[in-house]
Amino acid sequence: MIELAALAVMAVAVVVVLSLGLAVLKLVLWTVLLPVRILLSLVFLPFLLLKAVLGGLLFLVVGPVIAIAMTVALVAVLSAVLVPLLPVLCIAFVIWVVVRASNRSTAIVRS
Repeated sequence: MIELAALAVMAVAVVVVLSLGLAVLKLVLWTVLLPVRILLSLVFLPFLLLKAVLGGLLFLVVGPVIAIAMTVALVAVLSAVLVPLLPVLCIAFVIWVVVRASNRSTAIVRS
């Protein structure tokens, strides 16, 4: 049983050492490649701006079409949900009319 515990402790120690080694490697690579990342971001900045402008123009053109399509879809879904409920609404209306007709008001009418 002690051997199993020692083996578990050694496995944890190996994982810790490997994690620290990989963290140091990541730090070194990040530091070394930072100027390359900055240079590439400056090179690709005009393309990013062009993408933003074209995306905005596309949104201005396609946005209203999508809004109209979503409105039509909403009306269709609401119709599909509410049309099957019309018989229930009719029955409720008939019950309301019967209850209202059989209920005499006790209010005093002054002339």
